[in-house]
Amino acid sequence: MSNKIEQEAKFYIRDLAALEERLDALGATRIQPLTLEKNLRFDTPDRRLSACYQALRLRQDRVCRLTFKDASDPLAQVSARRELEVEVSDLETAAAILNALGFEICVRYEKYRAAYRMGEVEVSLDEMPFGDFCEIEGPNPASIEQAAEMLGLDWNARSKLSYLVLFAELKRNLGLEISDLTFEAFEQLQISARDLGLSAADSIS
Repeated sequence: MSNKIEQEAKFYIRDLAALEERLDALGATRIQPLTLEKNLRFDTPDRRLSACYQALRLRQDRVCRLTFKDASDPLAQVSARRELEVEVSDLETAAAILNALGFEICVRYEKYRAAYRMGEVEVSLDEMPFGDFCEIEGPNPASIEQAAEMLGLDWNARSKLSYLVLFAELKRNLGLEISDLTFEAFEQLQISARDLGLSAADSIS
């Protein structure tokens, strides 16, 4: 089981391949090949966890993990929240246990993720249904900002919001009636950084 304060920042990326080349040039070590993640977010019927900005999630990628995230510190430079995580042997059984305890699936979401280790930070390259992102997680805001600078990313373009909060903002901005953040649901949509309330963090030469 892991028990930590997760500190991270997200950046909207226009050219993920160029950023991957930059990571390679900097000598970053790939710790996860591009992998499809399937996520199930759980909540109570009255959405008590969402109201408290907490998250209960089952994730299936190379393994299956159950994760609880506490509310983020609104005053922090980056997203900073307590995270409890444990590996479980079977997604369907874990989901059935949560259902039996009164939790229900409130949203499904997907992404493709490749992950790198660069010094003391972990850099994830995420292909989301609504665009591409770089997520940098580190022990403190200074380490995250330094990594962003090394990667040529605009620190002022960072986001502290989770993908599901960005999803909710997107639905409000565009008046979308989509229940799940899946590639199938977004197949016919063209989404820009502006639609998400973001600015691209990488420059295109």
